[in-house]
Amino acid sequence: MTSDASTQLRARRSCLAVPGSSQKFIDKARTLNSDQIFLDLEDACAPLAKPGARKTIVAALNEGGWGDKIRVVRVNDWTTEWTYRDVTEVVEGAGANLDAIMLPKVQTPEQIVALDLLLTQIEKSLGYEVGKIGIEAQIENALGLINVDKIATASPRVETIIFGPADFMASINMKSLVVGEQPPGYDVGDAYHHILMSILMAARAHDKQAIDGPFLQIRDVDAFTRVAGRSAALGYDGKWVLHPGQIDAANETFSPLQSDYDHAENILDAYEYFTSEAGGKKGSAMIGDEMIDEASRKMALVISGKGRAAGMERTDKWTPPEA
Repeated sequence: MTSDASTQLRARRSCLAVPGSSQKFIDKARTLNSDQIFLDLEDACAPLAKPGARKTIVAALNEGGWGDKIRVVRVNDWTTEWTYRDVTEVVEGAGANLDAIMLPKVQTPEQIVALDLLLTQIEKSLGYEVGKIGIEAQIENALGLINVDKIATASPRVETIIFGPADFMASINMKSLVVGEQPPGYDVGDAYHHILMSILMAARAHDKQAIDGPFLQIRDVDAFTRVAGRSAALGYDGKWVLHPGQIDAANETFSPLQSDYDHAENILDAYEYFTSEAGGKKGSAMIGDEMIDEASRKMALVISGKGRAAGMERTDKWTPPEA
């Protein structure tokens, strides 16, 4: 059976932000059960700490101990004086142990192209596989959102599109200081819905993952879960976590329910059987009281893909009817 891209992507339910200048936080991050870690050279690093943080990050990546976590480094954006050295020092020093570079404040596709070209030069010069290191593009202002579809296709390296809520709220003059919550006076609907959907559509149109940004009230796990549930309901793949207490909530929120995962796998098995010679070459069939068809298969692939990426195992298995 043909598999969709969603079944091949690694889980990014929880993306843990770790200051690249803090050896203590880096050591702690190794022990946590987040799907992804990103060592941060941007907002979490003071300007004077950035040169030293590059070296700390290179050492941490090369030391290992990350298990099967996706390893990412967030560099500074192209409008700063730090980006070039961020990329060259980190990738030349630890490119073999790096999965992706996260580029913040992406506004145009040309900024992705520039990063792609720089990565290609480094990979060629060091003998790395060209294209091995992915790019995560963070959308943080109005221009970036307007260009998000072009940004998603600017390079084959692009793996994820990320919503950066704090800078975005500032860029559009949103009347709120609470990141991720509804602004005062917006009493109907969701003020972030258009932003989230625009990012999601660009990601899904081009087989990328969509990641929601952080929730800054780090000790309010209930509120985090509520806000994360909104983007998860839309179809987002994961969310940033800023504190160990948010990790389990993110992993649970962006994983299918066990019953849904089992049902999705059963739909795939049943559809494969009923469309086969042995099953009568049917375009639609019944599984219990439910009719399934090609559309059912596509919906089931999404749920099964998320479950498989999260390492879920089936607790219920469909069997073909007796002849």
